[in-house]
Amino acid sequence: MDPVRDSVPVNPDPPAGPSRRALLGAAAGAAVVTATGWTPLFRLTADAATISPPPEFPPGITLTQQAFSNWSEQIALDQVWTAVPGTADDVVALANWALAHGYQLRALGQGHNWAPFLASDGQDVSHTMLVDTKPRLTAITVHPGNPGSITAQAGATLDAVHAALESAGLGFAAIPAPGDLTVGGALAIGAHGTGLPVSGEQPPAGSAFGTLSNLVLFLTAVVWDPASARYLLRTFQRDDPDIGAFLVHLGRAFVTEVTLQVPVNSRMRCQNWFDIQVSDLFGAPGSSSSNLDQYLSATGRVEAIWFPFTTIPWLKVWSVAPDKPWFCTQLDAPYPYTFANQVSQAVSDQIKRILQGDGGLTPTFTNGEMATAGSAMIALGIWDVWGWSKNVMLYVQPTTLRIFEGGWAVLCARADVQRVVHDFYVTYQAQVTAAQNAGQYPVNCPVELRITGVDTPAAVGGGAEALLSPARARPDHPEWDTVVWLDFATYPGTPNSAAFFAQLDQWILGHYTGWSMVRPEWSKGWAHTASGGPWTNSTVIGTTWPDAFRTGLPAGAQWSDAVATLHRYDPAAVFSSPFLKQLLGA
Repeated sequence: MDPVRDSVPVNPDPPAGPSRRALLGAAAGAAVVTATGWTPLFRLTADAATISPPPEFPPGITLTQQAFSNWSEQIALDQVWTAVPGTADDVVALANWALAHGYQLRALGQGHNWAPFLASDGQDVSHTMLVDTKPRLTAITVHPGNPGSITAQAGATLDAVHAALESAGLGFAAIPAPGDLTVGGALAIGAHGTGLPVSGEQPPAGSAFGTLSNLVLFLTAVVWDPASARYLLRTFQRDDPDIGAFLVHLGRAFVTEVTLQVPVNSRMRCQNWFDIQVSDLFGAPGSSSSNLDQYLSATGRVEAIWFPFTTIPWLKVWSVAPDKPWFCTQLDAPYPYTFANQVSQAVSDQIKRILQGDGGLTPTFTNGEMATAGSAMIALGIWDVWGWSKNVMLYVQPTTLRIFEGGWAVLCARADVQRVVHDFYVTYQAQVTAAQNAGQYPVNCPVELRITGVDTPAAVGGGAEALLSPARARPDHPEWDTVVWLDFATYPGTPNSAAFFAQLDQWILGHYTGWSMVRPEWSKGWAHTASGGPWTNSTVIGTTWPDAFRTGLPAGAQWSDAVATLHRYDPAAVFSSPFLKQLLGA
């Protein structure tokens, strides 16, 4: 079988009519979804607030009591103040005010995050101030060239960045699937897309295939200045060793503006397949011409989405295509897969029953989701699409259902990608089967597998490494040039899910060693325990992850060096949270 094909995907089921997403009442309910994104359920001006006003608040900066919910609605805050700075200088004023009055500042973007870096659910936030970057810290300036660059403030969305770049003939080689992420939020956790150049390919100058953080040329952050004993703005160039801690800072710093390198734009094609058995796609290395590795070798850009209790995954295969293939549908805007961002009332009702304990409905639900996807693509004529990069690569909108995801980054040799995928598939399937035999259905959302390159400063002509990037290269293992991002998901509150995630988490950490290594996908769930859920395994938090950013890396550029740098520029921990203190020790 030819890995890159032109036939219609096989799926005979009729399309299901998409409808507006129903907001699940089982979650926190602190926010609502709209066409423009995730917005607070309420926003009260300072004179109408239900909590005591912060003392001596800087004049001229908007202050509101505003509800906050993270992506999965598992963290919800309402008794908290939110400041809306109009300029970077306003953030400086807020930092100096917070220091003087014992407050901590938490940069607020879109909240498209699972890990409790901003705050934990139930945390005392009486001395926490959220700083909302989205309304006004959104300036964007494009610098054309080959490669070009773009300067964006922290609150600008990737959607806005991509649109500005396309107008100037520029576009990233790989991007995250959602475009509503803020620039600041995406860079804080090392956001990434999927894709590698194939053998013999010459990508446009300035292309990179790791995290977006690796493309930073320089950035401006609010930092402590010992000479003046105040916080102020400082710009770090990529050749400044200290920038390495800021490139992926997990919210332990406040970056107000960044400049990213961007190559000239590319036209791309995306083919969507629904006729490959999961046992073939994720089979043992060399076992089938339908192995995921075969598609990766052909185009370099793949993503596999597979629901438990189904046999046919959704495989997305991108390729560079300067000219429109004859039968492709041309995309002049992103987000073509509308069915993936809206669900019917019937599906919403199924989810509710599953969360209430009727786990036996899970196979019906997951097979229905896959049937809808395949048939809707045929009905809409979007199984094979072509257009500028952002239009083909962006597909997750804020209206999609809010699921919980665990995520890990497996660093390995390109030749071992299929081994990584197969081993994970076998173990995941065995766990699912064992749970089902015990009458349990702990997972009901898809496994997502993406593959990228590693982060190296050479992509931008040299300079400091992103010290805490999950995709950071290991100089002692130059053959580990690839990252397999392993994600799997379930709906929040699914019975028995915590034990399932904890078991698989421990297997991942124990299996990918020696011939590969594991780091966290920072924005997702990790460090699971059966009793406490994600982010509760103290050994992983205190030992495993620090070691993952220490072993094989040069002295002076390890975990402790990143932590020390972030602390040096914010010794009072104004830009911190209880969980960050646990993770980073400061």
